[in-house]
Amino acid sequence: MELNIEKLQTLLGIMINELGAAQNAALVIIGEELDLYRKMAGRGPVSSAELADATDTKERYVREWLSAQAASGFVDYEAATGKFRLSPEQAAVFAVDDSPVNMTGGFQALDAVYADRAKLTHAFRHGGGVSWTDRCSCMFCGTDRFFRPGYKANLVGNWLPSLDGVVEKLERGARAADVGCGFGSSTLMMATAFPKSQFTGIDFHAHSIEHASGHAGGMSNVRFETARAQDFEGAGFDLVTMFDALHDMGDPVGAVSHIAKALKPDGTLMLVEPMAGDSLADNLPVGRIFYAASANTCVPASLGQEVGAALGAQAGQAKLTEVLKAGGFSKVRRATGTAFNMVLEARL
Repeated sequence: MELNIEKLQTLLGIMINELGAAQNAALVIIGEELDLYRKMAGRGPVSSAELADATDTKERYVREWLSAQAASGFVDYEAATGKFRLSPEQAAVFAVDDSPVNMTGGFQALDAVYADRAKLTHAFRHGGGVSWTDRCSCMFCGTDRFFRPGYKANLVGNWLPSLDGVVEKLERGARAADVGCGFGSSTLMMATAFPKSQFTGIDFHAHSIEHASGHAGGMSNVRFETARAQDFEGAGFDLVTMFDALHDMGDPVGAVSHIAKALKPDGTLMLVEPMAGDSLADNLPVGRIFYAASANTCVPASLGQEVGAALGAQAGQAKLTEVLKAGGFSKVRRATGTAFNMVLEARL
């Protein structure tokens, strides 16, 4: 076998970068858990000893951690002083919980990917799926942490206003269901913004509903229930929302069909899904993270349920529209979007 040396060197360079990224993923999680990033944010350059003292950790570990972070570009290194600092941009990504670009949740979810690798390998070889209920618990925390900043930045101020007449209904007092709500972050954001409306968060994962209920803090206009998307109770909803959930479902058409029956005739379904084109070629190379997450999480989740449609995280608007229309919706449009999400409005 004759090798093209130039192509080989390019590939090896990519692989070195990939291995470095994979090794550093664990260090990001450690930095998050030990408050290393947060203690660096908003202050001047720090030495490894100063950061270790501030976080009650061991200096030799912190020194090597800081070196790895600097090599990755996650922190800045000052050669003249031998100290490290977190720039405002780096802090926004790693240290500021409310930042719309905080990415630490994505690293937390990776814990579950590696913890469940044997289950995924078995599914690859023998078929079937890896249900959401069978995943390592850090998958739930990481998923909520990853998506929450984007929802906080866009949901109330951008996504809901892009829907025809929905904000006006919510301000007057409406009934809304958030299907596939997970830990309930999206549900609670809407309930806080629209106190005259009633919100029901629905998810089939009982532990997530427990967690969501615990965060409701006695709010009178929100409740959470454990139920499946294709047969939850209730009808006469003005609004149903689904955030990054439909593509994970085994029977998305069944879920959409049930939602169509649960809505008022003039009701709205707001579907938030990962941004994607309609073909693999359209999604290269920017779909890299979505395809990887889909192979590790979304497709196995769907294949672990009845029907097992396995839409995948890069289903695209055309396929999603096909599902929505098969479920009973006649009008579908892209209302708005971000670099990471598309927002579809569906009406009966």
